[in-house]
Amino acid sequence: MSFQNILFETKNKIAYLTLNRPDKLNALNWRTMQELQQALAAVKDDSNVGGVILTGAGEKAFAAGADIGELAQQTPVSAKEFSLQSQEILRFVEHFPKPIIAAVNGFCLGGGSELALACHMRVASEKAKFGQPEVNLGIMCGNGGSQRLPRLIGKGRAIELLITGNMIDAAEAYRLGWVNHVTPPDQLIAKCEEILQTVFKKGPIAVKLTLEAVMHGLDMTLEEGVQLESNLFGMCFSTEDMKEGTKAFLEKRAANFQGK
Repeated sequence: MSFQNILFETKNKIAYLTLNRPDKLNALNWRTMQELQQALAAVKDDSNVGGVILTGAGEKAFAAGADIGELAQQTPVSAKEFSLQSQEILRFVEHFPKPIIAAVNGFCLGGGSELALACHMRVASEKAKFGQPEVNLGIMCGNGGSQRLPRLIGKGRAIELLITGNMIDAAEAYRLGWVNHVTPPDQLIAKCEEILQTVFKKGPIAVKLTLEAVMHGLDMTLEEGVQLESNLFGMCFSTEDMKEGTKAFLEKRAANFQGK
């Protein structure tokens, strides 16, 4: 596949997606969002890919926000449509059946932060900066930041960041629970790879169903969520992976999962 605004490669069961507009601090224009979805769709059902690492080109930014030049041309009607279409892509990211880790290597602001929030995990370089500065432009979040950030770090802390537009460093983001890990810059991708290689040793179907339980269950009541979990738990027992996993445990050996 050929892309203009992203880099895309797969190796060792990992798909590497790199936002590639370093001269624009990897700002997210509409073409970049479309290419991101196209690349993910290409590996969604690829059995040779078990997870995704998403990062930004260069050393300065993961994604410093939406493309302001593009935003400035929007009308009330087109802005709403742009928001709805972008949110559809981010829901595709959020409900992707394989783990997606955002490797945040610099500025992660506005739309870039919202993209990272839609990923399943976030690992940050010590030099990373996070924020939702939309209010500085007289606008608000349009790609789910006002909804995903409170769910991740709590309502009060999220509101403060959303209405002040303040930027925080990686250490504070970790303290708030915004990111899973903080690493030196030169170890960022290696840490993401380490996490995924650990996941790859587990039952692929169990991983997929766990992601489904978490991401769909968050939109349900607790009672509905635990019912969903029970249903998915039962589905696990129809798989060859379950038989292999339990047999391997009893035989005190590593399981050889086949994703069946």
